[in-house]
Amino acid sequence: MLPRVSIIILNYNGWKDTIECLESLYKITYPNYDVIVVDNGSNDDSVRKIKEYAKGKIKIDSKFFKYDPRNKPVKVFEIYENEAKQGKFSKTRYERLSPNRRMILIKNENNYGFTGGNNIGINFASKAFYPEYVLLLNNDTVATKSLVETLVSEAKREHYMITQPKIIHYDDLTLSNAGEYLDIFGGALQRGCCEKKLSKYDSDNIKNEFFYVSGACMLIDRELIKEFGNLFFDEKLFLYHEDVDVSWQCRLLNYKLGYVPKAVCYHKVGASAGRRSVRNAYYSFRNRIRVLIKNYGSFSLSVFLPLAIMIKMISIFGNVLLERNPQYFKVISSALWWNMKNISETLKERRRIQKMRRVSDRTIIKKMRKVPVEMIYFLKSTR
Repeated sequence: MLPRVSIIILNYNGWKDTIECLESLYKITYPNYDVIVVDNGSNDDSVRKIKEYAKGKIKIDSKFFKYDPRNKPVKVFEIYENEAKQGKFSKTRYERLSPNRRMILIKNENNYGFTGGNNIGINFASKAFYPEYVLLLNNDTVATKSLVETLVSEAKREHYMITQPKIIHYDDLTLSNAGEYLDIFGGALQRGCCEKKLSKYDSDNIKNEFFYVSGACMLIDRELIKEFGNLFFDEKLFLYHEDVDVSWQCRLLNYKLGYVPKAVCYHKVGASAGRRSVRNAYYSFRNRIRVLIKNYGSFSLSVFLPLAIMIKMISIFGNVLLERNPQYFKVISSALWWNMKNISETLKERRRIQKMRRVSDRTIIKKMRKVPVEMIYFLKSTR
């Protein structure tokens, strides 16, 4: 039998996107999977709407597939947060159903962000099903029929611990990312973003020239989940840079990360977290500092952290000029203050990570960009 894959979709007040994502998953060719929707304490009608969709009461209109009511109703198994954390689940009725006729809906009491919500889903799946792989999908993605089959096949063949597909923009069908770059200062950049030539990064010699795997669609080997322990993601991060963090630690363990261009999904970039804003800039910079402190060795950290802060100050000044919004000035002070308040816990995590590392910073830095990503963004914005 093919490896079992538990697919986790995190929903927070985004049921319209979520049900399109779900409908695309119920059309995939892969035969051995679970669909787990984690509702992160939504305060809209998300839970009710998702259940109505499962009953066949809401028709999906998508440009990527034709809605087919023949696999409805989908049986929804509702689980409360405390039950999910304990892995409590009676599988007898569930296992009798075909993968495209069943769904698990975990109802969290609060919004725990990308990190906390997905951790609950990962821990539940690991205890209830012990899958060979966990696939994290943003709720604003649409899967192609061969997505899971192709990802699993390539991850197994190449021994990738974390794998991503080619991600294409939902609206204009340009490339969203083909793996993601990270500069030595912690700045992140999507490889190939907005390029019209979708095959540019497909060749064997360049397809794995990236640093981290996108959290929008991330296939994770269960052995890595076991090695990371109870919390796969750092819950202090809440959202942003969590995919950088786990990919960096995967590289510190000397494991392989993979980009599989033959696997494709579509992404409504910005729908699940919102587009550029002061709030997003704050989380991004706040978390970048924590990730740098946790993952760099002592010498690298002493060099690159001060430079990262200085570069961000210049970038923020540019944002204020371009967008005429002085609120951006608060990003630096708020992010630094948060990190100061949490430094004790950050250093504890740093000691754990540095103790388990198997490769040097020299090896890690070879995979990073040397030019500050902020400067690239600023130049693009001025154009």
